Amino acid sequence: MRVGLLDSPASRLRAYWAAYLKELDVETVTPALDGAGALALGQQSLPGEPTTVQLALGRILALEAVDAVLIPQWSAVSGDAWSEALTELLPRRISGLPTLIAVADSGGPELEGHAAEVGLRVSHNGGAVRGALAKVRPLAAEPRVSMPPLGRAGLATVAVIGPRTLLAETVLSGGLRPALEAAGLHGVFSTELPLGDVLRRSERMENAGKIPAGERELFGAASMLAGKSAVRGVVLTAPAGDGATAAALDRIAARMHLPTLRLDLQAGQTQFDGLEAFTARVNPGALPPQETP
Repeated sequence: MRVGLLDSPASRLRAYWAAYLKELDVETVTPALDGAGALALGQQSLPGEPTTVQLALGRILALEAVDAVLIPQWSAVSGDAWSEALTELLPRRISGLPTLIAVADSGGPELEGHAAEVGLRVSHNGGAVRGALAKVRPLAAEPRVSMPPLGRAGLATVAVIGPRTLLAETVLSGGLRPALEAAGLHGVFSTELPLGDVLRRSERMENAGKIPAGERELFGAASMLAGKSAVRGVVLTAPAGDGATAAALDRIAARMHLPTLRLDLQAGQTQFDGLEAFTARVNPGALPPQETP
C-alpha cells in the first residue's frame, strides 16, 4: 500500500506518523510540488475557499498514485465545518481523491489506540502494529518548547495570534513578520508558544469545556501573551476566506485590553491595511515626528 503524507510544517506529529509508517514497512509518498505550487493547484480546484483548505487539497492532488492519505486533524473553532470534517468534505467537493484518513496531531493517552487503528487499516498486520507502536512511542511526546524572547532592541513587541495551519505555513503567512519588523514591531507568534501553557491559560475561558479546541488555543495564546508587560498590542490573523476563524478572533478581540489589529491573510501578501495606524498606537516613538506649523 502507498500512503501519502502531506509533510506540512503545521503538523505537530509529522515525524511520529512518518516513523510509524516506516516501521510498518508501508511505502510513503510526499507531494511532488512545493508549497506555492500546491497552493496554486488547490486554488484552481476550490476557488473561494480558505487558503488553508486550498493548500491541503493541493498537496493531496500533488501526491502520485497513492491508495490513502494521512491528514492531520485541525483544531476547530465554532462553526468551522472544514476543520471539523476535512476528510469527509473534500471527497464530496472533489471526485477521484484517494482514501483520506484523519489522524491525531497532538499527543495524549488516546494517541496510541488511535494509531493502532490507523496501522491496521494500512498494514493489516497486528503484530507489526504492536512492534511499530513501541518503537515510535518516544516521538509521541510533546516537544519541550521554551517561551520565545519577548523583546528585541528597537522594536515594540506585539502578539501574533492565528491558527497553526496558517502561521506555520510560510507560503500563507510568510510576508507578515517582515512587514511587522519594517513597521518597528517584533512579532511573537502563537505557534512559538509552549502548547501546555497555552492550554492551561485557555481554561480561564467561560464555559471552556463547551468551546472547540481551536478556539481555546487561540484564546489561550492571546490571553497568555497579552498578560506580559512587554507586549503592547495583539495582531489577530485568519486565513483569507475563513469566516469561522475570523469570527472566533473577533470574539477574542472583544476580550483584549490592548490595541488589536485584525487581519485576513492572503497568500503572498506583503502590505497590510491598518498596520500603520496600529503601530502608531503601540509604538508611537517609531513614527517620524510631526512638523508643527
